[in-house]
Amino acid sequence: MATQPEPWLRGTHTVTPAVLRAVVHALELAREDIEKWCAPLNGEALNARPAGIAPVAFHLRHIVRSLDRLLTYAECNQLGPAQLSPAQLTALKTELDLGATHAEVFSEFRKGIDEAIRRVQTFSAADLNEPRSIGRKGLPTSVGGLLVHCADHTQRHTGQAVTTAKIIQPILESAQNP
Repeated sequence: MATQPEPWLRGTHTVTPAVLRAVVHALELAREDIEKWCAPLNGEALNARPAGIAPVAFHLRHIVRSLDRLLTYAECNQLGPAQLSPAQLTALKTELDLGATHAEVFSEFRKGIDEAIRRVQTFSAADLNEPRSIGRKGLPTSVGGLLVHCADHTQRHTGQAVTTAKIIQPILESAQNP
C-alpha cells in the first residue's frame, strides 16, 4: 500500500493563510499518527502506565482539551485573563483519570481534533499579531503565538502517545502469549 506524504506536502487548504495552514496540517498529522499507532490499542493498553509514565489515554485527552483551552484564549477579543468555563476546568482536572474506554477516548479525540481544525480556520492572517493573555496570571502572548503553540503542543503529546503505544504493545502481547 502506497503511503501519502505528510499533510503539509499534499497541497491542501491552499486558501487558508500559511501560518494557519501549518497549524491545520500539524493537527491533521497528529490525527493520522494517533490513528495509526494508538487506535489499535485496547482500553487496557490505552490506560496502561509502564514505568509510571502517563498513559496514552491521558495524552489523547490532553491534546484535545488543551486545544480547546488554547483556542478559547485565542478567540478572546479582549485583553485580560480569558475565562475558561467550569466544564473546561473540570475537564482539565480529569485528564489523568484512568479507566476510560477506547470508544470514549477516541470519540473525544476525533471530535476534538475536528473542532480544533474548524476553529483554527476561523482566524485570518490579520488576527495573528493581536495581543492575548493566557491563564490566571494573564501572561502576554498573541493569537499567532497561541495558534503556533496549538501545533507544537499537539505534536509533542502525539509523539509521547505514539512512543508509549509502541512500548505498551509488545508488553501486552507477551503477557497474552506467555
